[in-house]
Amino acid sequence: MDEPPERIAAPTRDRDGTRILDIDHYAPFLLNAVSNAWSRNTSAIYRRDFGLSLVDWRIIAMLNIEPGITASRICDVIRLDKAAVSRSLKHLSEKELLRTQQPSNDPRKRLWWLSEAGLKTHDTLLAVALSCEEGLLSGVAAGDLDIFLKVMRQMLHNIDPK
Repeated sequence: MDEPPERIAAPTRDRDGTRILDIDHYAPFLLNAVSNAWSRNTSAIYRRDFGLSLVDWRIIAMLNIEPGITASRICDVIRLDKAAVSRSLKHLSEKELLRTQQPSNDPRKRLWWLSEAGLKTHDTLLAVALSCEEGLLSGVAAGDLDIFLKVMRQMLHNIDPK
């Protein structure tokens, strides 16, 4: 295993002779805290205003980025489990936001696209998502954001290289 990276602030501290996590400097805690707060806030908006979940939005966004893909490809790119993707595709289909084509008898090969209604929903949700992101990034300097995104991509690669 590689040497741990040199750090300015340690992820642990001493409390009465016991080593404990210092959650202000422990990357997994902060990543989860931001992710959970983001999910809680944005999913409430998507559910209230559109009857959609955060997973639904992620799949809608993915199908706009890469139309005509399989559920397996969606799982790979946005790193969701197959059950969550399957439930969301069913829900989005019931709302008539998707089109599908099955080029073979194998249901795993089914290809998915956004329908016209799905494309319109995407455009509306994109504006909401970007507005939410703007609030998240408020007060973050452009250079800091670029470095942060580079670091996040590296961390993702470290734990889930694809």
